[in-house]
Amino acid sequence: MPRRYPTKGKTRSKRKARKKVRSQEWLVVGIIMALIVIVAYFSEPPLSVQKKQTRPYPQQSRVVPHSPPVTPPAPADTREKTKPYPQQSRAVPSHPLETPAPADTGEKQKEARKKERNRTKPSVRIAIVIDDLGQSMEPARELIALEAEITFSILPNLEHSEDTAQLAEENGRDVLLHMPMERKNLAGKGEEEGTLHSDMTPQEFTSAMEMHFNSVPGAIGINNHEGSALTENSEAMKFLMAELKARDLMFLDSFTAPKSIAYATAKEFGLKAAKRDVFLDNYQDQPGYIRGQLDELARIAKKKGSAVGIGHPYGTTLAELKAWIPEVQKQGIAIVPLSQLMK
Repeated sequence: MPRRYPTKGKTRSKRKARKKVRSQEWLVVGIIMALIVIVAYFSEPPLSVQKKQTRPYPQQSRVVPHSPPVTPPAPADTREKTKPYPQQSRAVPSHPLETPAPADTGEKQKEARKKERNRTKPSVRIAIVIDDLGQSMEPARELIALEAEITFSILPNLEHSEDTAQLAEENGRDVLLHMPMERKNLAGKGEEEGTLHSDMTPQEFTSAMEMHFNSVPGAIGINNHEGSALTENSEAMKFLMAELKARDLMFLDSFTAPKSIAYATAKEFGLKAAKRDVFLDNYQDQPGYIRGQLDELARIAKKKGSAVGIGHPYGTTLAELKAWIPEVQKQGIAIVPLSQLMK
């Protein structure tokens, strides 16, 4: 029988069949490989879990010794050289560009003085207030030169009222506004401009106060200049203390009238207040009288623990103060700013 050769069409169909079989075989192989990979992946824990299992607590694992003990450090004297004194090293600037802080001035000096006074508070204290300042700068400079913290009480609207207040504040002295108030006996000398009167309207009263405060900057409170009539007037004192309360100021009753209700009204309104114990120089030309009044002030302070004296910038008063202050300081009596005795 003669040999038959496949026709062209049959050959092509066989090739297509073989290719189809091969494709199916590779598909099966691919599926098998994918299954192997999946099984292998899920048969082991994730990498993060392996890490946690092998090194659960890194900090603890470091503590466990895996090598021979480390040799001890250098001898004690060597360590002292490498680690000198921690307290001193902190004081050295940490950066080459750092510079020491500037010297304390102004507010910082005042705060430092307050802290020092609070640390060493004496048992017997005297506050000396000098009234009627502002007419000249010379008495103010003499008071600054005294080795004591005298309180400045400045009359408003004078030629040197503002300059005196500034000098006192720069030197850490307490400043009061010496508020002019109505007196009983109007004969003789006239009244200061803007003197507070009981017959003023509220607007006139507050306007006069505002004018006075503007001329004595930095005042921490007031004391009455004269005022024998006004300080006995209940309504006027209530109005005055309400104004001071709103300004957060202190009040010193100069006690120019035996029936003054100024101090009691100030306490009623919750103000820090004090009352004068001794007038130092009613007879300004008698040094012996002034010295006697200063000694009386010291006696009262020893009895009560503190006392307030009021004087004026007379030459005799300043001279007696200069001689008397070192004597009482040797007795353990401190001359303090009035603000320390305000309660």
